[in-house]
Amino acid sequence: MGFHHHDHGDGHDHHHHGKGASKRALLISFLIIAVFLVVETIGGFLTNSLALLSDAGHMLSDALALLLSLIAVHFAARPPSAKRTFGLKRFEILAALTNGVTLVLISLFIFWEGFQRMWNPPEVASGSMIIIATVGLLANIAAAMVLMRGDTKNNVNVRSAYLHVLGDLLGSVGAIVGGILMWAFGWYIADPIISIVVAVLIMLSAWRVTKESVNILLEGAPSRLDTTKVEESLSQLPGVIKVHDLHIWTVTSGFDSLTCHLVVEDDLPSYPVLNDALVLLEKDFGITHATIQIENSSTRHGDLHCQATSDSHDHDHDHNHEHNHDHDHDHPHDHKQHSHS
Repeated sequence: MGFHHHDHGDGHDHHHHGKGASKRALLISFLIIAVFLVVETIGGFLTNSLALLSDAGHMLSDALALLLSLIAVHFAARPPSAKRTFGLKRFEILAALTNGVTLVLISLFIFWEGFQRMWNPPEVASGSMIIIATVGLLANIAAAMVLMRGDTKNNVNVRSAYLHVLGDLLGSVGAIVGGILMWAFGWYIADPIISIVVAVLIMLSAWRVTKESVNILLEGAPSRLDTTKVEESLSQLPGVIKVHDLHIWTVTSGFDSLTCHLVVEDDLPSYPVLNDALVLLEKDFGITHATIQIENSSTRHGDLHCQATSDSHDHDHDHNHEHNHDHDHDHPHDHKQHSHS
């Protein structure tokens, strides 16, 4: 079928170019952060600044996050095998989830430490703190600019690494502001207050990435797509009577997948309907990896499976209750057509 070539064209190449750019961006960012991590850790201990040490803590998590994301991109690029038909693409989502959870834990630790320091703020070597925090800020700006060249919009893995660096950048700004306040007015309480504010901001970003990663791992529908709208559009195609067993999920960032059954009018050729459905899915919803089963009134289903796998659709399969599971595959194969990208 001529339509199949459509799935492998420019979009696929663009996906690979995006991955290449992301990999380069992650590697350069990792090297920048790793170098300045050492500087800031030593500086944090020498100046006794929580803001600076928390910033160094972020930098350590940044370095680990970038390294993890880099490893994930490497594994995700491996070709599919007989045992893993999607390859290791989900590795990127696991990396994003790990990064998100790590950020949440670091935020909680800084929040707690800052809260304890509020009542008895220790003295901080503010001058040195300002200098070191400024160096850290420059490193974070450089890393963030490099990461922006990667696919931060569509790739949750790269975005999680970018958020790590952005959170760290906020930490550096906070440390500089705190350093100036302590140097000018002797307000040592500024150190824990700024640490807490930065921790809350990081927590919000981390929560979003964690939530998105969990949704992907739970095979939830992509947030950019309205499943009801997809179902309505398919059901309005000429010759389609009903849509059921519709499932949309994300394999990895930028790779959405769909399966569904279309019940069509009896004696209607199935290939034109299949082509219409595939064109609609790509044009209106950007889904290029779809598997569609075409059925008519002679198609029989097992009485349990369809009902078990649908959430809110009425399947009207009650008349099938007398049939055994053995009849599931009795229907002629010409009613079933698939498209694989």
